[in-house]
Amino acid sequence: MTKPQHILLLGIGNVLWADEGFGVRVIEHLQKNYRFPEQVQVMDGGTQGVYLVEHVQAANVLVVFDAVDYGLSEGTLKCIENEEVPKFLGAKKMSLHQTGFQEVLAMADMLGQYPEHLLLIGVQPVELDDYGGSLRPQVKAQIQPAIDIALTYLATFGMTTEINTAHNELSDPVLDIQRYEQERPTSTEACRIGDERILLSEAFEVRPPISPEELSLKVDIDYRGKY
Repeated sequence: MTKPQHILLLGIGNVLWADEGFGVRVIEHLQKNYRFPEQVQVMDGGTQGVYLVEHVQAANVLVVFDAVDYGLSEGTLKCIENEEVPKFLGAKKMSLHQTGFQEVLAMADMLGQYPEHLLLIGVQPVELDDYGGSLRPQVKAQIQPAIDIALTYLATFGMTTEINTAHNELSDPVLDIQRYEQERPTSTEACRIGDERILLSEAFEVRPPISPEELSLKVDIDYRGKY
């Protein structure tokens, strides 16, 4: 098979919501521990959505790492290829970034610059509703298997990789998973479901439920007040 001109390894997701950060953490591991030929770009796409379209257009081969709700057992790794990929990115989205990336693929296709080869390496998440949380053990354990799949896939295009024993520095050290986990405050030190200053404010004051009659009267008064 002819070597492609440009290969993009892309991780998407949000590291602030536990297993949602899987794709980004795979990219972090790749950046730290591997060296690639110049044709291979390793990119943290985060939640950039449509801003990734130019990078997708430039790629002959695109490998995407993500947390995907396949409806499988927690921590299960599954690969989808080519035209099937957009179906899984949009069917059961984990968060807004997946719809955004589905749109990225559609835009690239519409503009006539779409990857010739597309591989989605997705993991079934365990936990998402944990703000500031890290990957759960079952999902973290799939980082290296996901990388192994990607490297095997690249080998079919004649691409070789080297393990970097010296370890590269991350472009943004703040995203280092070890630092992220070590510096996370405990649940007693920080509220993980929102900002306590807001949750304890009058905006979240508990009020008795309003009856249909009261609701109808309120809407009528508000309407007449505006017009």
